[in-house]
Amino acid sequence: MISGVLRRLLVTAALAALLAPMLAALSTQQIARADEAKPATYWDDTQGVEIPGELGQSSIQVYVPQSKHTIRGYMLDYWRAQGAASVYGNPVSEPYGAKSGYYSQAFEGAIFQFRPEYLWTETPSMTLEPVGREVLESRTGQIRRDGKRQGGGGDRRASAWRTYGADSGVAQRAAANGGSFDADSGHSVTGNFNDWYASHEGAWYLGAPLSQPVNERGIVVQYFEGAVLMRSEQGRVLVAPVVREQAKALRVQTAPVAQNDLPEYSETLLWTTDNPNPLGDPNASGRKWIEISISQQTLWAYQGGTLISSTLVSTGLDPNTTEEGLFHVRYKLPTQDMAGTTNANGEVVALGQEAADNAGTGTEIGETPYVVQDVPNVMYFNLDAEALHGAYWHNNFGHKMSHGCVNLPLYFASWLYGWAPLGTEVWVHQ
Repeated sequence: MISGVLRRLLVTAALAALLAPMLAALSTQQIARADEAKPATYWDDTQGVEIPGELGQSSIQVYVPQSKHTIRGYMLDYWRAQGAASVYGNPVSEPYGAKSGYYSQAFEGAIFQFRPEYLWTETPSMTLEPVGREVLESRTGQIRRDGKRQGGGGDRRASAWRTYGADSGVAQRAAANGGSFDADSGHSVTGNFNDWYASHEGAWYLGAPLSQPVNERGIVVQYFEGAVLMRSEQGRVLVAPVVREQAKALRVQTAPVAQNDLPEYSETLLWTTDNPNPLGDPNASGRKWIEISISQQTLWAYQGGTLISSTLVSTGLDPNTTEEGLFHVRYKLPTQDMAGTTNANGEVVALGQEAADNAGTGTEIGETPYVVQDVPNVMYFNLDAEALHGAYWHNNFGHKMSHGCVNLPLYFASWLYGWAPLGTEVWVHQ
């Protein structure tokens, strides 16, 4: 039985595969002017891997004094989007080309890897290297001649590590208590671990569970493909710092680097302007996510469970309604001309300057061109080329006004552009 979260992920991936060619075509039309288009990825000879190109990531490189390492660009964006140090810990390496062939950087609790094959899909293009099995095997490996486990200690209770079937009591209890069961790995995710897993996109980042919860050194932990979760006596769930603890075994180079003239990391350092409607601690723990209510025409920006800011918005007006679902900020432009055509019913039927030019010259009968110049702070979040962006042509926020994008007041769009890095989740609903 596949969990609901995982099933949704699989369906989304299949749909994205069908729509990806459309978005790729838009990359030279709606998404960027042809003369400004830059490669989404490029090959780095020094690291021997494909690395992110110009996708709108932060241009600032920062220094993290707690671990004496730097972080920049795409890694910085996704680290911030996923909660920075409060979730996966501080960086313990510099970026490098992993043997797996992916651009990577190690943090205390996980190793981030850039996955270029997911760039133009609904699936996040950053994931975690599957170190969980290697760490697990170091805990439960075979017994050596001296009676100790190969690679270290661990819990010898077979019940923690054995796998279970879909009709087992473990699977049935998980379903009855609101948890999930992964039939492929034979393990369940329940209770506090399941709450954390569901609220941190665990199906994608952590992957499948590799064990049941087990007590190690007085702490309850559970192993996943990408990381290890641990639970305090108070019930708080955190990512265990297994990468920091087993860096040598995981072949991670942790030698510290000098700060030189780099600024120290702080959340507000990456903002492009002040929060126009401050509602919570800008350094609150937890991953970033944006909620948009179509019925209320309102946007809320969160870090974990902390509301950081909010504003009225204008979403898509019929027949160009804004798509509902779970998405991510995938591509950002500080300014852009947006162009396309509509039919007699007002429905957008083509995107890009070329389409608008053809309609303007009468090549496309029945289509009306539109061009909006210098749209500010553009943040694309789905395969329909819908974006969050500033709107200077109206002040009717709180009412549907757009061709499907989410119009924002200019002052709010400017702040959100810096606050919401690539990878920030966007939830659109009624």
